[in-house]
Amino acid sequence: MLTIKVLGSGCANCKRLEQLTRKVIGDLGLEAEVIKVTDPTKYADYGVMSTPGLVINEKTVSSGRIPSIAEITSFVTTALSVN
Repeated sequence: MLTIKVLGSGCANCKRLEQLTRKVIGDLGLEAEVIKVTDPTKYADYGVMSTPGLVINEKTVSSGRIPSIAEITSFVTTALSVN
């Protein structure tokens, strides 16, 4: 199972990234744990200096922007192939 973390304070961009990520997971029919990380002191642990950030299985795949659905799908499928 994938572990996906959305890093951000809960702003509109962070919420949008979470929505898109959940949509991709649903569209692919996957089981994944989606965790919201709102503590700014944790962002640096993932090398994220600007939010929103997206971390899949402890690997930072995006930060400082909202990736497209195609990009998120690619991130997820790549993470699946690594497991």
